[in-house]
Amino acid sequence: MIDLAAICAAADRIRPHVVRTPVVRLTPGGLRLKAENLQHTGAFKLRGAFNAILSLSAEQRARGVVAHSSGNHAQAVAYAAHVLGVRATIVMPDNAPALKLANTRQWGPDLVIVGSAFTERANVAAQIAQDRGLAPIEPYDDPAIVVGAGTVGLEIAEDCTAIDAVFVQASGGGLAAGLATAIKSLRPDVQVVAVEPALCGHVTASFASGERVPIPDAQSGRTIADGMRANQLGAANWPAIRAHVDRVMTVEDDAMRVGIARLARDARLVAEPSGATAMMAALASGVDPARAVAIVSGGNLDPATLAAILAA
Repeated sequence: MIDLAAICAAADRIRPHVVRTPVVRLTPGGLRLKAENLQHTGAFKLRGAFNAILSLSAEQRARGVVAHSSGNHAQAVAYAAHVLGVRATIVMPDNAPALKLANTRQWGPDLVIVGSAFTERANVAAQIAQDRGLAPIEPYDDPAIVVGAGTVGLEIAEDCTAIDAVFVQASGGGLAAGLATAIKSLRPDVQVVAVEPALCGHVTASFASGERVPIPDAQSGRTIADGMRANQLGAANWPAIRAHVDRVMTVEDDAMRVGIARLARDARLVAEPSGATAMMAALASGVDPARAVAIVSGGNLDPATLAAILAA
């Protein structure tokens, strides 16, 4: 069930393990930035990972978990499993950023590297779960993941008064579904805007058609936002997104680079391309920046890449 009660229960469950991230003002302009890049593993994904693993039975945790991800969910599951004493197997693509691969490996999971296609890693993880009896920790298409991510919305509703809109990343839709459910339950007057890379477009197409629209792996893989390369909104997420998200915006890859530089210079925050999307959409939306919130997640960017962007 994806509702406010489930999100509140998730908040209680994960509170000892995650950071209540600060809201930072972008100067000038006053846009509020919910700094999920400051989580222990650099992204909101940690909330869902802890909630999902803590929701398993003792028997399931004893057998272990399996997850697939290009990086941020991989790090989150590996870290959460390490903290909770659960064995994890993580399936990652061969084009995952080296920094995310290293950050995942440090927590001691069994790593399985496959090809770059989203579908391939999802299929391999599903087969491992079946063959080994492991509990799958899905990256976004699971109510336990969604309500864990939705705790971001609870914190915004509590910490941010006098706002008109919240801008949130949407790829698989776990964060967007959970956050929108929380915000609309507590602050129904606040607009929720889903943001995706322009090179993907499946969220926009889904809203236009009224049903989930998939895109080919080759299309979702074109964007530099490696954390937003899902090829379809999750089935578990779609009803909440349809009910609670007001509109969708897209952000070009070049704008993400501009956003990374601005976040570093004007907010002193490090963000990867995915982390800059919501901010750039907010600044282009026409909403008064001082009355808006944008999610910054994730923050796992190679230092050399950051230096190159700042030098450009």
